[in-house]
Amino acid sequence: MGFEHFGRVSFTTEAKTVDFIKYLEQGKVMTTRCKKCGTSYFPPKLDCPSCLNSEVEWFEIEGKGKLVTYSVVQYGPSGFEDDAPYTLGIADFGDEMRIFGRLSKGIKADDIKPGMELKIVSTKSADGRIGYEFQKA
Repeated sequence: MGFEHFGRVSFTTEAKTVDFIKYLEQGKVMTTRCKKCGTSYFPPKLDCPSCLNSEVEWFEIEGKGKLVTYSVVQYGPSGFEDDAPYTLGIADFGDEMRIFGRLSKGIKADDIKPGMELKIVSTKSADGRIGYEFQKA
């Protein structure tokens, strides 16, 4: 399994971080941390851009993050046209790791505010596409 079932539009069938998809299929949102400098990355990277080391460890993103900012998309790009409107946000999960993702449609628009607590969860759509989203914590 590669990236062909990740997200709504997939342009790459294989990637160095293919384990990311395997973990999502198991219901886990995982990412990587460099074993040399300790920097964490999302999306996961298997080569550290900070120190150029290729020794990383996978870890699950757990706990609560805080919404930093968000935007409501009214007109979606290719592959997302029928989803609009939807909300994208950036959440801070500590250790200087900020994650960009979609907010669950289950969160009411009036409840979305910077600073709100979120959790990140694996998702699977009716057509079998795999992804992740933020849900209210």
